[in-house]
Amino acid sequence: MADIAAVLRNAAQALGSVSDTPRLDAELLMAHLLGIDREQLLLDLPKLTVPEGFAELLERRKAHEPVAHIIGEREFWSLPFHVSPDVLIPRPDSEILIETAVQIGKIHPPARILDLGTGSGALLLATLSEFPEAQGVGMDASAPALAVAHNNADRLRLSDRAHFILQDWTAVGWTQFLNGRFDLILANPPYVSTKAELSREVADFEPHQALFAGAQGMDDYEIIIPALVELLSENGTALLEIGFDQAEPVTKLAEKNGYIVECKQDLGGNDRLLVLRRRTG
Repeated sequence: MADIAAVLRNAAQALGSVSDTPRLDAELLMAHLLGIDREQLLLDLPKLTVPEGFAELLERRKAHEPVAHIIGEREFWSLPFHVSPDVLIPRPDSEILIETAVQIGKIHPPARILDLGTGSGALLLATLSEFPEAQGVGMDASAPALAVAHNNADRLRLSDRAHFILQDWTAVGWTQFLNGRFDLILANPPYVSTKAELSREVADFEPHQALFAGAQGMDDYEIIIPALVELLSENGTALLEIGFDQAEPVTKLAEKNGYIVECKQDLGGNDRLLVLRRRTG
């Protein structure tokens, strides 16, 4: 009978060239197979045995498949989200959008929230969890992505307040399908340059339609930002995630369209979020 502690040590060593967090990856895979959470795994380690199938999962991770895809779940804002290859994996750096939404909501609680390019629904559902009186709409051009978002809304018991619409913002008149204005708009649109070199974990396993936005990574901002005039309420705020080197060009575009812009940094100190408010007076 294999010693589970030794198996985890060997697995972490095997993943050293693949992952920045090899031990964590090995523990998450093991906990998944055992049907327990990681904390329980570490607590009960001396009493556990290695389940069948661990070697197969380890090989998938060694081939750069994301842990979230292998186990089908990723935590975001302390909530469990189902993920699949049809959606981007929620990342900790994106939690700055939720933190900022909460700060704004202390002064102006949103009644209606819009998430453009909702994917797994992580941004919308995490925000709705903070504002129990709010209603939310998640829009995406991918039907498989919306199926994931629906599933997450059901799992988090937010289906009564989260509504999803299949719509592409490259289509003429797309804003008309959203039925009115919103107090808070969230967007993590595609913003990666088609010339960018990505890790195998991202390039080989995450949906390209949710990543790439032209040679400068600006194509989708150039659609979304001008459309905000039709979507934001008078005192509304838009929160746009950006790439680490996009603060200047996206800010210029937003200011050209009449917005006051504030930039916020992520956990690594990189520019990550632009806060857009209507210019008054």
